[in-house]
Amino acid sequence: MSTPLVDVPGCADVFPITVRWSDLDAYGHVNNVQYLRFFEEARVYAFKAWFGQGRDLIDEGMLVASQAIDHLLPMGFGYGPARVAVWCGGVGGASFELGYAVAGAEGDDAVYARGRVHLVAYDLGEQRPRRLGAPEREALARVTAPSPVLRGDRPVGGVPRGSEPR
Repeated sequence: MSTPLVDVPGCADVFPITVRWSDLDAYGHVNNVQYLRFFEEARVYAFKAWFGQGRDLIDEGMLVASQAIDHLLPMGFGYGPARVAVWCGGVGGASFELGYAVAGAEGDDAVYARGRVHLVAYDLGEQRPRRLGAPEREALARVTAPSPVLRGDRPVGGVPRGSEPR
Protein backbone atom coordinates (compact mmCIF):
# COMPACT_ATOMS: atom_id res chain seq x y z
CA MET A 1 0.00 0.00 0.00
CA SER A 2 1.43 3.37 -0.91
CA THR A 3 1.77 6.27 1.48
CA PRO A 4 -1.02 8.88 1.20
CA LEU A 5 0.21 11.97 -0.62
CA VAL A 6 0.28 15.33 1.16
CA ASP A 7 -2.90 17.38 0.72
CA VAL A 8 -4.42 14.82 -1.65
CA PRO A 9 -8.00 13.81 -0.82
CA GLY A 10 -8.63 10.19 0.08
CA CYS A 11 -11.04 9.78 -2.85
CA ALA A 12 -8.29 10.55 -5.40
CA ASP A 13 -7.01 7.82 -7.65
CA VAL A 14 -3.24 7.62 -8.05
CA PHE A 15 -1.69 6.40 -11.31
CA PRO A 16 1.95 5.55 -12.04
CA ILE A 17 3.27 7.65 -14.92
CA THR A 18 6.70 6.96 -16.40
CA VAL A 19 9.17 9.84 -16.34
CA ARG A 20 11.31 9.52 -19.46
CA TRP A 21 14.85 10.81 -19.83
CA SER A 22 13.58 12.99 -22.69
CA ASP A 23 11.14 14.69 -20.26
CA LEU A 24 14.09 16.51 -18.66
CA ASP A 25 15.17 20.04 -19.56
CA ALA A 26 18.68 21.46 -19.80
CA TYR A 27 18.80 21.75 -15.99
CA GLY A 28 18.12 18.04 -15.49
CA HIS A 29 14.58 18.66 -14.21
CA VAL A 30 11.27 17.53 -15.65
CA ASN A 31 10.31 20.23 -18.14
CA ASN A 32 7.30 22.32 -17.16
CA VAL A 33 5.18 21.23 -20.14
CA GLN A 34 5.66 17.56 -19.22
CA TYR A 35 3.56 18.01 -16.10
CA LEU A 36 0.55 18.82 -18.27
CA ARG A 37 1.26 15.62 -20.19
CA PHE A 38 1.37 13.73 -16.88
CA PHE A 39 -2.06 15.25 -16.09
CA GLU A 40 -3.37 14.17 -19.47
CA GLU A 41 -2.13 10.60 -19.13
CA ALA A 42 -3.53 10.25 -15.61
CA ARG A 43 -6.85 11.66 -16.87
CA VAL A 44 -7.08 8.92 -19.52
CA TYR A 45 -6.57 6.23 -16.86
CA ALA A 46 -8.97 7.97 -14.47
CA PHE A 47 -11.75 8.14 -17.03
CA LYS A 48 -11.51 4.40 -17.62
CA ALA A 49 -11.54 3.75 -13.87
CA TRP A 50 -14.41 6.14 -13.16
CA PHE A 51 -16.68 5.66 -16.17
CA GLY A 52 -16.04 1.99 -16.93
CA GLN A 53 -14.15 -0.02 -19.48
CA GLY A 54 -16.99 0.00 -22.02
CA ARG A 55 -17.23 3.78 -22.19
CA ASP A 56 -14.67 6.37 -23.10
CA LEU A 57 -15.51 9.98 -22.41
CA ILE A 58 -12.54 11.07 -24.49
CA ASP A 59 -13.95 9.44 -27.64
CA GLU A 60 -17.39 10.89 -26.86
CA GLY A 61 -15.92 14.38 -26.67
CA MET A 62 -14.11 16.20 -23.89
CA LEU A 63 -12.27 19.51 -24.31
CA VAL A 64 -9.75 21.21 -22.04
CA ALA A 65 -11.09 24.72 -21.38
CA SER A 66 -8.36 25.89 -19.00
CA GLN A 67 -5.49 24.56 -16.95
CA ALA A 68 -3.34 25.91 -14.15
CA ILE A 69 -0.30 24.45 -12.45
CA ASP A 70 2.03 25.25 -9.57
CA HIS A 71 5.54 23.90 -9.87
CA LEU A 72 6.59 23.27 -6.28
CA LEU A 73 9.93 21.44 -6.53
CA PRO A 74 12.22 20.45 -9.39
CA MET A 75 11.75 16.77 -10.23
CA GLY A 76 14.69 14.89 -11.68
CA PHE A 77 14.84 11.58 -13.50
CA GLY A 78 14.02 8.46 -11.53
CA TYR A 79 13.80 4.83 -12.52
CA GLY A 80 10.46 4.37 -10.81
CA PRO A 81 7.31 6.02 -12.19
CA ALA A 82 6.01 9.27 -10.77
CA ARG A 83 2.61 9.04 -9.10
CA VAL A 84 -0.13 11.32 -10.32
CA ALA A 85 -3.20 11.76 -8.14
CA VAL A 86 -6.40 12.91 -9.83
CA TRP A 87 -9.84 13.72 -8.47
CA CYS A 88 -12.88 15.79 -9.38
CA GLY A 89 -12.90 19.27 -7.90
CA GLY A 90 -16.45 20.18 -8.86
CA VAL A 91 -19.16 19.66 -11.48
CA GLY A 92 -21.15 22.17 -13.52
CA GLY A 93 -23.86 21.73 -16.13
CA ALA A 94 -21.58 20.80 -19.03
CA SER A 95 -18.20 20.92 -17.35
CA PHE A 96 -16.13 19.73 -14.43
CA GLU A 97 -12.78 20.43 -12.86
CA LEU A 98 -10.06 17.93 -12.04
CA GLY A 99 -7.44 18.39 -9.34
CA TYR A 100 -3.98 16.89 -9.66
CA ALA A 101 -0.85 16.30 -7.59
CA VAL A 102 2.38 14.89 -8.99
CA ALA A 103 4.56 12.99 -6.52
CA GLY A 104 7.79 11.10 -6.88
CA ALA A 105 8.14 7.37 -7.23
CA GLU A 106 7.10 5.08 -4.39
CA GLY A 107 9.23 6.05 -1.39
CA ASP A 108 9.52 9.67 -2.56
CA ASP A 109 6.41 11.33 -1.20
CA ALA A 110 7.37 14.88 -2.15
CA VAL A 111 4.68 16.62 -4.20
CA TYR A 112 6.44 18.28 -7.11
CA ALA A 113 3.45 19.97 -8.75
CA ARG A 114 -0.25 20.60 -8.22
CA GLY A 115 -2.77 21.64 -10.80
CA ARG A 116 -6.30 21.96 -12.03
CA VAL A 117 -7.85 21.34 -15.40
CA HIS A 118 -11.33 22.52 -16.37
CA LEU A 119 -12.99 20.18 -18.90
CA VAL A 120 -16.09 20.66 -21.03
CA ALA A 121 -18.20 17.75 -22.27
CA TYR A 122 -18.48 18.21 -26.02
CA ASP A 123 -20.79 16.79 -28.67
CA LEU A 124 -18.43 16.06 -31.56
CA GLY A 125 -21.25 15.66 -34.10
CA GLU A 126 -22.97 18.92 -33.19
CA GLN A 127 -19.68 20.73 -32.49
CA ARG A 128 -20.94 22.25 -29.26
CA PRO A 129 -20.84 21.64 -25.50
CA ARG A 130 -23.26 19.07 -24.13
CA ARG A 131 -24.73 18.61 -20.67
CA LEU A 132 -23.27 15.97 -18.39
CA GLY A 133 -25.60 13.02 -17.90
CA ALA A 134 -26.67 11.42 -14.63
CA PRO A 135 -24.21 8.47 -14.93
CA GLU A 136 -21.32 10.92 -15.45
CA ARG A 137 -22.38 13.03 -12.48
CA GLU A 138 -22.71 9.95 -10.26
CA ALA A 139 -19.25 8.70 -11.26
CA LEU A 140 -17.69 12.11 -10.61
CA ALA A 141 -19.48 12.45 -7.26
CA ARG A 142 -17.59 9.38 -5.98
CA VAL A 143 -14.23 11.12 -6.54
CA THR A 144 -15.16 14.71 -5.67
CA ALA A 145 -13.21 16.75 -3.14
CA PRO A 146 -11.97 20.36 -3.06
CA SER A 147 -9.60 21.35 -5.85
CA PRO A 148 -6.07 22.33 -4.91
CA VAL A 149 -5.52 25.97 -4.05
CA LEU A 150 -2.88 27.38 -6.37
CA ARG A 151 -0.68 30.46 -6.16
CA GLY A 152 -2.77 32.23 -8.80
CA ASP A 153 -5.84 31.96 -6.57
CA ARG A 154 -4.37 34.30 -4.00
CA PRO A 155 -4.57 38.08 -4.18
CA VAL A 156 -1.65 39.84 -5.83
CA GLY A 157 -0.48 42.92 -3.96
CA GLY A 158 -3.57 42.80 -1.73
CA VAL A 159 -5.97 42.99 -4.72
CA PRO A 160 -8.21 39.94 -5.18
CA ARG A 161 -7.84 38.17 -8.53
CA GLY A 162 -10.28 39.40 -11.15
CA SER A 163 -10.74 42.85 -9.57
CA GLU A 164 -7.57 44.44 -10.97
CA PRO A 165 -8.20 47.69 -12.86
CA ARG A 166 -8.18 47.34 -16.64
